[in-house]
Amino acid sequence: MGLVVALLQLNPKVGDLEGNAAEVERAVALAAENGADMAITSELIISGYPPRDLLLDPEFVVRCAEVTANIETPIPLIVGTPLPPTADRHLPSNGTMRLVPGRKAKVATRKQLLPTYDVFDELRYFEPDKAPGILRLSDNLSIGVTICEDAWQHAGEVPADYDADPIEQLAAWQHQGEPLALSVNLSSSPYHLHKEGMRGDVVRAASKTLGHPYLLCNQVGGNDDLLFDGRSLVAWPDGRLAQAPAWCMGVFLVDIEDSNSGRWLPWPAGECCDECSCDVETIAAGSDPKNPETGIDLLAAITTGLGDYCRKSGIKQLVIAMSGGLDSSVCAAIACRTVGPENVLGLAMPSRYSSDHSLSDAKATAEALGMELHTHSISELHDAAEAELSDELADGNPVALENIQSRLRGMMIMALANSRNAMAITTGNKSELAMGYCTLYGDMVGGYAPLGDLYKTEVYAVAHAINSEAERFGDKAPITESTLTKPPSAELAPDQLD
Repeated sequence: MGLVVALLQLNPKVGDLEGNAAEVERAVALAAENGADMAITSELIISGYPPRDLLLDPEFVVRCAEVTANIETPIPLIVGTPLPPTADRHLPSNGTMRLVPGRKAKVATRKQLLPTYDVFDELRYFEPDKAPGILRLSDNLSIGVTICEDAWQHAGEVPADYDADPIEQLAAWQHQGEPLALSVNLSSSPYHLHKEGMRGDVVRAASKTLGHPYLLCNQVGGNDDLLFDGRSLVAWPDGRLAQAPAWCMGVFLVDIEDSNSGRWLPWPAGECCDECSCDVETIAAGSDPKNPETGIDLLAAITTGLGDYCRKSGIKQLVIAMSGGLDSSVCAAIACRTVGPENVLGLAMPSRYSSDHSLSDAKATAEALGMELHTHSISELHDAAEAELSDELADGNPVALENIQSRLRGMMIMALANSRNAMAITTGNKSELAMGYCTLYGDMVGGYAPLGDLYKTEVYAVAHAINSEAERFGDKAPITESTLTKPPSAELAPDQLD
């Protein structure tokens, strides 16, 4: 039996330093109880990722390091945390600290490659390091340490050209006669559909170059607009992989000498999400990680994102406009999954242009989900607004008259949300946003857009996943056949179709 390493796949809350440290303590204790010899966390686990402008407060950065140093651990532990500036560094570092029982906490390594593309802006906050990440845990155990982007350059998976390659640096270190038992990567790698294949390429390339196991511990959960899917990975030089489940917190244990030894311990104990089997996936050399069904993976992603946004922000109730259309029906189902149907209120707001099936489909969805649905017609408000503005709008763009209806609905939704201390959900999808087919201060009102990064075709995939899940548990499918098959329409004018 070889060295057993635990990857702590956790869901930190940005800014909750003590809470995040306490989660690390509990998870590493669980790992030790189950035979782990050492453990690593994800990137910036103590601050939560991304901490953004919190890092501009020097006291925050100092406090991160202090909280990290006070973590109690029964086994050697590598923790991702912001590190304060030093005499020769003017900015903080994105780094790691080494914690060993009975020894003083020590700064271990600092991140070298700081991305500034897409959602990343790390050069704003951190100063890059230039030294290879070498960590001696004992007289006979040295390991390589990299942090997220440090490994991606080597695999050619980044739209940037850095001056250094940390993986090649580790390889050069070994060529000088100092072998490393393994290398690790503390990662907060944001999710997008099918990204697991890219991560697999990254860890395989690193392991092949280094000639030893390469372990990547990824964050899981949602922080504001970013989602993290977990799926922590271990790669061996011959191309074998072991992958942790997606969308779940837990401890991933693996014996680095046995690619079939992977074990998954859900955290908190006994809890796991509905969308995964909570099993470690073993992947043969030359094979790719199994791509989950698109609708199922997106459903888990959106549920995680909305659920964490509510939980971490203290939001208990949600309000949603129910039109009987696909987008609002899918959003209602996701809302019920995240906060429970008893905490979701739907509001149907028919007008003179609303079809009978719009209201009946909304009612059927609400009934299947077990959520409350109120109906308030906007006809009188619409008539009054048209009468008041008739002279002003007589020769104008007819879209102005259509948008009045959407804005009246937005006003009612926000009034209801305010009165209940709830958050309104906006239901638009990426196809609508890309085309500008939505109304400012109307159907765009709300604090969170669960479908905002999904094209309409992907919304259909999520709808089918929702129905399949309901049927699997013996429940009535909440998205009606009529909702799935009728032509989409905003119903803001006679016979209007999207």
